[in-house]
Amino acid sequence: MDDTTTTTTPPTKATARSWIGLGVLVLPLLLITIDGTVLILGLPAISAELSPTGVEQLWMIDIYALVLAGLLVAMSALGDRFGRRRNLLIGAVVFATASVSGALATEPWMLIGARALLGVGGAIMMPSTLSLVRNMFLDREQRRYAMAVWAAMASVGAAVGPIIGGWIIETFSWQAAFLMNIPVMLLLLVLGPLLLPESRNPELQRIDAVSVVLSFVGMIGVVYAIKTLTGGKDIALGITALAVGLLAVAAFIRRQLRLPTPLLQVRLFTVRYFRGAVIADLLSIFAMVGALVALVQHLQLVLGLGPLEASLWLLPQAVFAAFAGFGAALLAKRILPAYIITAGLLIAASGFGLTIFLTPTSSPALIAASLALVSLGAGIGLALSNDIIMSSVRPERAGQAAATSETAYELGTTLGTAVLGGVLVAWYTRAVSAGTDALDLSPSLAERASSTMAEALLVAAEVGGSTGEAILQITKAAFTDAITLTGLAGAGVMVAAAIWALVTLRGAAANQDLAAEHENEVR
Repeated sequence: MDDTTTTTTPPTKATARSWIGLGVLVLPLLLITIDGTVLILGLPAISAELSPTGVEQLWMIDIYALVLAGLLVAMSALGDRFGRRRNLLIGAVVFATASVSGALATEPWMLIGARALLGVGGAIMMPSTLSLVRNMFLDREQRRYAMAVWAAMASVGAAVGPIIGGWIIETFSWQAAFLMNIPVMLLLLVLGPLLLPESRNPELQRIDAVSVVLSFVGMIGVVYAIKTLTGGKDIALGITALAVGLLAVAAFIRRQLRLPTPLLQVRLFTVRYFRGAVIADLLSIFAMVGALVALVQHLQLVLGLGPLEASLWLLPQAVFAAFAGFGAALLAKRILPAYIITAGLLIAASGFGLTIFLTPTSSPALIAASLALVSLGAGIGLALSNDIIMSSVRPERAGQAAATSETAYELGTTLGTAVLGGVLVAWYTRAVSAGTDALDLSPSLAERASSTMAEALLVAAEVGGSTGEAILQITKAAFTDAITLTGLAGAGVMVAAAIWALVTLRGAAANQDLAAEHENEVR
């Protein structure tokens, strides 16, 4: 009788060096996410100094996310092939160089170029941060807490971007918002080689250039189309971009299914837990960024708060975003992740729901409470969905999973800004156009007032008197109603996302070896 028994060697526990390395690793992540929103409160100062056109202002904000989203898959593959730590350090050099260029910009096109280069640096670094976490923390429970740290920094970065931007711009200048990146990048270049292990995917022997081009064109096309179509202008251009983007994505997917070593393992989406977590991840970011964009504008434009004062009311959001992931990681020991993520998304929905109580004279505390609940719920979702995503793959495939997760992050950011922002603008324009018909304004003034709330404030000041006061009342009421409608739309999306998470993630346990369970499905 054979009495040999099969034993499974437990995963190696992370050391103190690994946890210190995690602290170093989340620094670039924090800056990458901060840079996505740091200029929201800085545009007035930039406009006063550089005099950009309206289109140039949009590109100053949008180009960063466009380039970042377009290059994530390709840069992840380069990290898998040549080394993730090496990629991280190269990205730090690019990010620091772009930051210097941004601070020295004297023309709008120079600032747009610097923001594009920041996107390149971010795309090089971001997949490496998540894939290195997967390889540094092999024990599932330790990895869950490490992922909570990663998700907390991602959430905090998006939340504190306007806070940091408001403080720096009001205290120093908009150039300082770029210069703050340089010391952190230098610290990463010094400590990274000492604390972070190198890792790569031995299966990936070559990078398919056609796949790189298709992934870039596909992501840029889709993201640009979303921004254009929800803005209500250049519809033909938006439809063209969407068609080109979707065709490129379809060609990319078909090519990956045929390649022996694909740039991105699209068969990962056949895994229910992976697919469910990626969508939950995307919608969590959708909620947080969409709420941030709408409610920050209410603080400044309707309530009349300055950048620094407005940023202080965002502090509760940042605190809730920071601690949500850790709370979720603790709860996951006793409760299935599907139930926790579902609860988080419903909490985010309740935050959106608070906007039904919003009026033009509401206390900033109501907005702070709404944002805090959205960030709490989204932070819970991000922490556990990222853990499920990265635990669904073997360590050597961490880069591909990381690229997928972060592409969902960027799409969520774009959709949150574009879709919820589009609902906000559309309702505001319609309501103001109807409300100003009786004021006998010239067509040009009426069009300006209905374009944006910021422009309406300028029109009211120019007109003055009782007519100017009437414009203020109409536009503030219209903007507040638009935020309420946007909040209800966001709440509906979050409820749908909660149902999705409950159905697709049910059964995934916190200590389950998801990678081993689904390996045959991915082959």
